[in-house]
Amino acid sequence: MGRILRAAMILLLVASCGGGNFSAPKDLDNACSIVKERPKYLKAFQRTQRKYGVRPEVLMAMIHQESKFIGNARTPHKYALAIIPMGRQSSAYGYSQALDGTWDDYKRETGNRRAKRDDIRSATDFMGWYMTKTNQRLGIDMNDVRNQYLAYHDGHTGYARGTYRQKAWLLAVADRVQTRAVTYGVQLATCSRR
Repeated sequence: MGRILRAAMILLLVASCGGGNFSAPKDLDNACSIVKERPKYLKAFQRTQRKYGVRPEVLMAMIHQESKFIGNARTPHKYALAIIPMGRQSSAYGYSQALDGTWDDYKRETGNRRAKRDDIRSATDFMGWYMTKTNQRLGIDMNDVRNQYLAYHDGHTGYARGTYRQKAWLLAVADRVQTRAVTYGVQLATCSRR
């Protein structure tokens, strides 16, 4: 076998092993369907609940809003003159849409150097860590979905300044996240009975 053919086969083999399944679950409106299709999600939610006290439905609603459960989600590109790509809108990436700097802070403070934003366990642990900081800095209850989401979106400093108050669209999103968390909570309570 020629060197080029051998190199191509090795490259193909390595490429086939590399990526993960970052697609969203089929039915994002049904918490039972999500955790049945992706059992590792439920384990990650429960682990984060035990560690930080954040209920699974809160994590699920926030992940739904941030990434629609797409593990490698990124923000859209910015364009100059509507055609020239100028990079992404932000460095947000993964299930939790964590920004580079905040993710680096999380890894440094927790010692979780191997954490990856496209891994559901790492993403939910990050969210629990961030929400704990929100609780400590701003006094927002861990399961106050609406205000935790506002602080998650605008950051601790932005929330403390009340930047969200001038964003009617963000307030509407936070209300939707809260409603989804309630829906997911009711659904999760009935999963085992189905």
